[in-house]
Amino acid sequence: ASRLAIGEALTNLVAADIELSRVKLSANWMAACGVAGEDARLFDAVRAASDLCQALGVSIPVGKDSLSMRTVWRDGDEDKQVAAPVSLIVSSAARVSDVRLSLTPQLRTDAGETVLMLIDLGKGRQRLGGSIFAQVTQRLGNDAPDVDDAETLAAAIRALRRLAADGQVLACHDRSDGGLFAAVCEMAFAGHCGVVLNIDMLAMDPVASDWGDFKIRPEQVSVRREEQTLRALFNEELGLLIQVRAGQRTAVMDVLRAEGLGAISHLIGKPQTAEQGRDVIEIWRDAKSIFALPRAELQQVWSEVSWRIARLRDNPACADAEFARATDADDRGLSMQLTFDPSADVAAPMIAAGSRPRIAVLREQGVNSHYEMASAFDRAGFTAVDVHMTDLIEDRVQLAGFKGFAACGGFSYGDVLGGGGGWAKTILYNPKLAEQFAAFFTRLDTFALGVCNGCQMMSQLSMLIPGAQCWPRFTRNRSEQFEGRLVMVEVVDSPSLFFAGMAGSTMPIANAHGEGFASFTQPEHRAQAERDGLIAVRYVDSAGSATERYPYNPNGSPGGITGLTTPDGRFTILMPHPERVRRTVQMSWKPPGLGEDSPWMRMFRNARRWLG
Repeated sequence: ASRLAIGEALTNLVAADIELSRVKLSANWMAACGVAGEDARLFDAVRAASDLCQALGVSIPVGKDSLSMRTVWRDGDEDKQVAAPVSLIVSSAARVSDVRLSLTPQLRTDAGETVLMLIDLGKGRQRLGGSIFAQVTQRLGNDAPDVDDAETLAAAIRALRRLAADGQVLACHDRSDGGLFAAVCEMAFAGHCGVVLNIDMLAMDPVASDWGDFKIRPEQVSVRREEQTLRALFNEELGLLIQVRAGQRTAVMDVLRAEGLGAISHLIGKPQTAEQGRDVIEIWRDAKSIFALPRAELQQVWSEVSWRIARLRDNPACADAEFARATDADDRGLSMQLTFDPSADVAAPMIAAGSRPRIAVLREQGVNSHYEMASAFDRAGFTAVDVHMTDLIEDRVQLAGFKGFAACGGFSYGDVLGGGGGWAKTILYNPKLAEQFAAFFTRLDTFALGVCNGCQMMSQLSMLIPGAQCWPRFTRNRSEQFEGRLVMVEVVDSPSLFFAGMAGSTMPIANAHGEGFASFTQPEHRAQAERDGLIAVRYVDSAGSATERYPYNPNGSPGGITGLTTPDGRFTILMPHPERVRRTVQMSWKPPGLGEDSPWMRMFRNARRWLG
């Protein structure tokens, strides 16, 4: 068990660009010390883990012990006791050399013909003991997976990282949590595609390989073949499932053979898409299909428990909407449609002139996006200055010394309800601060950006901001939960200086808030904002249409509204976080071909160009 915990921790980690020698493990040992036999079992488990780590060249510098894992009570005249078995929880960490070389489980359908390969670190062993399959069939099993060969595991990690560095692996998933079938399904769900899986190489003919010349009845052969099929699909031995281009299959196998992995690396299937008419998870054996169900149907089964929990915990209507999304044939997923060239640096002439205007990166207690915000403005040609509200309150800093400010997001005041409102009140209820902010807003050479909590804060300063009187307040999400997602938005044609030249673009953006519902205090205020063209950003569905449908619109705002500006475009607020995706590598999904800067970097360069 301790060896397998370490093995799983490593196969979970190696999709990132790491070196095995740099991996550090944290070990949390749990045992009922003092109970007969348990101290010896703990000793054996620790020694097994230590031996494996030494063989792999991995260290365990930190850990934690929970060595009182037993409960004792008295039932009448009888003393009773329950002791937990010895167990180990392992957390792994390593320095990532290049995040651009990280792999995800998402099957790629835009890379031509591809195939799936399994690197079987169990070396043909298909032990089911302790697996989720054994549990759901109300069994335990006698023979559990193990790390039988440390060098094979190390070789697989070396091979995977070499292949990833050469761009020969498109997707990767470990097998040991749920087995091959679960891993394949999860890759298909992420890729929104079907898979055809051939398990001939994994489910061996029991007559030829297992039983030799032993005479058996035909019905016994049938039962044994079914067992081999189940073992192949649900054993939780260590393994890596990778997607590679069909044309690079030989080159990939050459690398695996060079590491001694050729005999345990098997071609097992390929993706199939709805465009091919086969959005189905299908399993073949002995030249015939033995299982086939629509990917969408299996995806709903996979998420059913989460959906039922969400219906009890969250807004049931939102839970139902997200559950139904798996079967929505029209859902195209995330995409990017741009009306501008993201590689063009519109601020380059201003930066070349050598002037770097000062911008205050404004924050309050708990705000945590100030580093990303400062980085974005710095790259756009500003001098970003960290300004805490206490600096303004205590007169250490004056807004008069800045051309702009950015009010950042995060968890102001511990993310209590209405945290952004509390931030605004520190200004409104301080006459000196209120006067300072009012003076800043009325200057014609200034601008400001409010994001997330900063958006809430600025919306409640609307009486100080010229032209912002119709802005909404931002209240509890319709889902009744914090929403952290990559979502699609459209940049609407508006006067906002930040979005100049970007109108009509739809692209993903990071979203992270619990109170983003745009609540207009007066119905006519929304109409006025629409009429005056003050809506700057809207949530859109996968077809690019403004939507109130969850989860495309994570907070339920009317008309998908999530960003507004003023008639002169100098002051803009929005709930999503453009600063958290200003680099392409920060986006958990992006189309191929983007450069270092994501399209959202244009916002910050627009601000620099506006100042001239």
